[in-house]
Amino acid sequence: MRRHRFGRLAAGFAALYLAAVIVLAVVGLVTGDLVPLWRVVADPNGYTADQIRAWPWLAALLVPIAAVQAWAYREVLRGRLRGEPARNGREVRLLRAGLYAMVGYVLAWQLPIPYLWWMSLVADVIELAVIWLFFRVLSGTTRRWPRVLMLVTGTLSVVHDVVTTIGYETGNYLFSGQNWTWALDILWSLWLVSLLVAQARDPRWSGATVRAGVIAVLFSLLSSGSMSIVAFGSPDEVAWKLLIPSLMGAVSVFALVWWARSAHDLGTLQPPVPRTEPGRARARWWPLPAVAIVLPLVPAAVNLAQGVPFWLGPKNVLGDVVREYTGSEAAAYWFALDLLVGVGAPAVLILVAVRRRTRTLLRATTLSLFLLGGAGAVSAFTSEHSTFFGELWLYPESLYVEPGATVPYEGAQLLSPGISPLWYALALTASGLILLLLYAAPPAHRVRGHVLLAGLASVVILCLLPAADTARGPVTDCALPEPWEIDTGEAEPRELTAEQKFVCSLRGEYGARGLHVFPGTTPDQVVLAYGRRLCGVHTRNDPRELARLKIDRASLTYPLAGICPSAATIVQAAKTKQDQEIAAMQADAQAMCDATPRHRPRIRPARAIRMKEPQWTDYGVLQTYEGDGEEETEPDLDPGNGLVSSAPGVLAVMTHSDFDLCVTLETYTRRPPVETKGWDKVVEVGYYSPGGEIVLYDNLSGTELPNLALNGRKGHYRIRVHYAWFPWKGEAQSGQRLLIMAYPGKGDKEIVHRNRK
Repeated sequence: MRRHRFGRLAAGFAALYLAAVIVLAVVGLVTGDLVPLWRVVADPNGYTADQIRAWPWLAALLVPIAAVQAWAYREVLRGRLRGEPARNGREVRLLRAGLYAMVGYVLAWQLPIPYLWWMSLVADVIELAVIWLFFRVLSGTTRRWPRVLMLVTGTLSVVHDVVTTIGYETGNYLFSGQNWTWALDILWSLWLVSLLVAQARDPRWSGATVRAGVIAVLFSLLSSGSMSIVAFGSPDEVAWKLLIPSLMGAVSVFALVWWARSAHDLGTLQPPVPRTEPGRARARWWPLPAVAIVLPLVPAAVNLAQGVPFWLGPKNVLGDVVREYTGSEAAAYWFALDLLVGVGAPAVLILVAVRRRTRTLLRATTLSLFLLGGAGAVSAFTSEHSTFFGELWLYPESLYVEPGATVPYEGAQLLSPGISPLWYALALTASGLILLLLYAAPPAHRVRGHVLLAGLASVVILCLLPAADTARGPVTDCALPEPWEIDTGEAEPRELTAEQKFVCSLRGEYGARGLHVFPGTTPDQVVLAYGRRLCGVHTRNDPRELARLKIDRASLTYPLAGICPSAATIVQAAKTKQDQEIAAMQADAQAMCDATPRHRPRIRPARAIRMKEPQWTDYGVLQTYEGDGEEETEPDLDPGNGLVSSAPGVLAVMTHSDFDLCVTLETYTRRPPVETKGWDKVVEVGYYSPGGEIVLYDNLSGTELPNLALNGRKGHYRIRVHYAWFPWKGEAQSGQRLLIMAYPGKGDKEIVHRNRK
């Protein structure tokens, strides 16, 4: 076992840290307070401590993360290997010092100290020196152009960090609102990747150091970066979106390990590693490898013919995860992957692998093809719920945004042009299987899980075959324009056919009760095929079939009425019966109003109107609205007289909402005599009409009475309302008589001529 200079001290510190975390976890579970554990492991400054509750799973999650941190502390503190140190020049010694300085800076952020913005500038100066020293130290083992690439990308990344830090501190961010800043965000990963390639070829660094750097790059892509994360919920709910950045930051210790190991290795004499030629697979007959190369090009050619150069597009659940839980750097790489697969770039990778035929390249290519196939299947089989706050980032809006859509774009406004991702998944998986069968390593060289991988790939392709054979077909947009959008010209009126109405009734969480609910992206033909199968069940009306399917025939009738003749017959019969009952009720109400005694005025009115048809109200109130544009006065719906209330521009008459009204309106030029005989209530109030439109109506029922004003006269009126119950022997059993008189007159005094309970 290889010994390190401070190995025992580092192991002791790591064990002590892990033991302390376990104690905090036990205490937190007993007391119900996990905040100390959370702050030690994931959030030293306590930014999200108020979100933490006594969740047992959180303790079980934080302890393994602390174990990873303890391993990282051990890697950092143990130093170089014991024995004779490496004899290095001045530039290498300076590089080691710079790397250790970066380790100290990263560890300082784990301490609960207040944020000091100038510390970032100090770290930028150290990192700039490290970038230059790497450029110099690698001159003997790496070509000039990769070193220049490292120098340029690393320097630009540091300059970007400096400008960003100063901009945030001064409140004048230089890159605010720019769409190209994602290119600056990927500079650090480009520098580190090119540096890792150089380290892998330099004998001064071990393979473990390079692997730590590779993992650091992967975790940098998973970082949320500068994305704003907001979470809502009750205090007992888990604010995942707030906790995930802290958890990801707690486990992202591999960059720290890479900095430290890079410095340790420079001080250690590395044993010589013999270079061996990579193993190559035997060449195969070209028609089969050619098929593996051509297969990914087939769906790409179909999509490109339709003007779509993308594989998945922005409307898929994997893209949602990348945008929501990572930063712009990972989102840019995801866009590039979507574009490359969409135009058939995997064919180039397969071609290179077939030409070189190295074991490592063939394994990496096969695994990549299977992963891409699985990603396409996941994207196709999961619902899309994308929401873009702002413009459609990087993707062309002309392809994916519905005409007339407004920012932020909702999932229903994003289109899915091109063929199904399942075709790509099928082609990529088939190419991977061909490579696996043609260039499988001999038994002595096969890696573990080879049989499992081959079996899993076979199962995946068999699962995709029937799904990929299903045509996508059109998908009806079930969101109809609102009436105000049609009135303002923002949308065109649109009607759904009977089949489209059925399709829409089975989409979303409010689908037809008792039937299967389909995702909003399911093609219409799939939903209609399901409905027609149910129509056959409804038509046959076989009790055994209904029992086997656990379906109640009556529950199918109304949902299937638009596409199933047997269900439509039942619904039409029920509607006819209902229409007959309604017609009988209306005829009875009409007969009742016709039977009410006509009012004989004692003086001649200027206008008298007896409503021919019965009137009704939705909630028992008839009201005028003559506001002058200012704040409207609310009517008194519970006056002391129980019949009528009045305010300037507002007149309200209260009736019973469950019975029909037989209404007579009379307008006089002078005050008519008071009549109380035959009435239950007679109440007179003053009313000011600002517009000469004394029109009583009910918005909800649509009832509107003629104008009571005298020839459109504005000003003061006296309104006398007569009300009485009217017994009836028909279906209505009773009704309401209403006589309203209006005449010009001043005075707001309320006079109750009669009020019989």
